[in-house]
Amino acid sequence: MSFAGTGVVAIWHDVVPEARDEFYEWHNREHMPERLGIPGFQRGRRYIALDAGPVYFNLYEADSVQVLGGEDYLARLNAPTTWTQKVVQSYRNVARSICDVHYSAGVGHGAYLVTLRFDVAGERSEQVLQALRDQVLPPLVDAQGITGVHFGTADHAVSKVETAEKKARSEGTEIPSWVIMIEGCAADYVTHVRERLVAELGTLLDTPAQSLSTTLYQLEYTRCKTSASAG
Repeated sequence: MSFAGTGVVAIWHDVVPEARDEFYEWHNREHMPERLGIPGFQRGRRYIALDAGPVYFNLYEADSVQVLGGEDYLARLNAPTTWTQKVVQSYRNVARSICDVHYSAGVGHGAYLVTLRFDVAGERSEQVLQALRDQVLPPLVDAQGITGVHFGTADHAVSKVETAEKKARSEGTEIPSWVIMIEGCAADYVTHVRERLVAELGTLLDTPAQSLSTTLYQLEYTRCKTSASAG
């Protein structure tokens, strides 16, 4: 297991330009430490887009989806700080999924990560899940320069829970259903595997590549659960 648990929060978003500086201060000094102080949260990362947006991708690894639907996390989401309420009003184009991790393997963490978001018809879900987990994704782990390959599907019941923090945003929130993340130590390694995966997904899903939402990101910040974590 390359991820630090079987539950992840995956969040994509833009920020209005005038809020950029305050977003960074808030996210580094309050928000990420606050999240990693929640029991069961193990690691948080923030990325910035190098191609098609949204500009930011935030990834939180937790012990399980049960942690992410549990009382401690919901209590924090329903009691946002004044600073949080202010900053999240600047969010735009928000997509957020609380995912069950079905596959996660690799040798470590890389500075570059690509996300792929897509949907699968309900009647094909089990077939596609099994194909990804058993056939499509394992060979990518050994590709040149790749450090991790991860795949999860949204727990829609948990992802849809309305909270005070969600209501503080200016816009609604999309819930991507299927998410694949590939990380590596150089952008060209990751983009090469992205091209390979998009082609394979197109065949597997019998769908054009343009229906897949994919973005290349570079790591900006990591926060782990340490004795210095808030809370």
